[in-house]
Amino acid sequence: MHLYVLKRLLAIVPILIGLTIIVFAIMALIPGDPATAILGSYATPENVEKLNRSLGLDKSVFEQYFIWLGNLLQGDLGRSYSLNRPVLDEVLERFSATLILAGAALLLCTVWGLLIGIWTAARQYGWTDKILTFVVLIGISVPSFWLGLLLILLFSVQWRVLPASGMFAIYGGGDLPDLLRHLILPAVTLSVVATGVIARLTRSAMLEVLRQDFVRTARAKGVPESSVLYRHAFKAALVSVIPVIGIQAGFVLGGAVYIETVFQWPGVGRMLVQAISTRDILLVQGGVVVVAGSYVLFNLLADLAQSWLDPRVKT
Repeated sequence: MHLYVLKRLLAIVPILIGLTIIVFAIMALIPGDPATAILGSYATPENVEKLNRSLGLDKSVFEQYFIWLGNLLQGDLGRSYSLNRPVLDEVLERFSATLILAGAALLLCTVWGLLIGIWTAARQYGWTDKILTFVVLIGISVPSFWLGLLLILLFSVQWRVLPASGMFAIYGGGDLPDLLRHLILPAVTLSVVATGVIARLTRSAMLEVLRQDFVRTARAKGVPESSVLYRHAFKAALVSVIPVIGIQAGFVLGGAVYIETVFQWPGVGRMLVQAISTRDILLVQGGVVVVAGSYVLFNLLADLAQSWLDPRVKT
């Protein structure tokens, strides 16, 4: 097991390096002068030249990348020009809010996806299977941002039972119940597509397992159907489902970018949108690297969980 973990850790090193190259290259290829965009009406030639020197933009692209990478390896993501504070502090502060949203969405999509997948597999071709499969297909097809706007219209504007934006109430609140009330709509919106994906793949994995000999043997011995489903079939199917959950963890983390914008959630996604509009290069690079690195980490944890459940994965 230790050797497998070491191999997986070494395997993500080139992925992370490639990630930094892609992030840096995308920002470098954006047309226009970042210093001019940042300074706005104060963009005199002298100010532009001074800002380019302070940001290191007067050097070649290769020099800029290796300077940024060297600082990154030391835990220094630079300083946000628009916010006048270290990028790492801002990203970590915003990332905690994103983790709350993504964690809640991942919990919802995992629980509901697994339950729907098990339920529909146990009742294959029944009316509940057909209805739930149809609902799942609709959930996968509906754009998340449109669903978010629809939920705001219904629950916030029409029925006025849930807040439409923010993480806490503007006046008062700030406690756990207030957070949960603000979390419901964005978490549900973010979890719908992932719920459908997990449900469909859980159903397929369960149907495959239910046709195997050990399940028929358990039923022939008189094992209760609930034990056959949850103690035998589900455990075997979970090996195939865990990697999908890991991928969906990255999906909800990346999807938080536009969901946070719709619900004005103060996370990394909303920060990135604001940083892009102000051309705050270091803040954009730092935020994307942290989010993408977290995605790689989630997939690594999913691989390790899969290898723990099924030792054959390590071979």
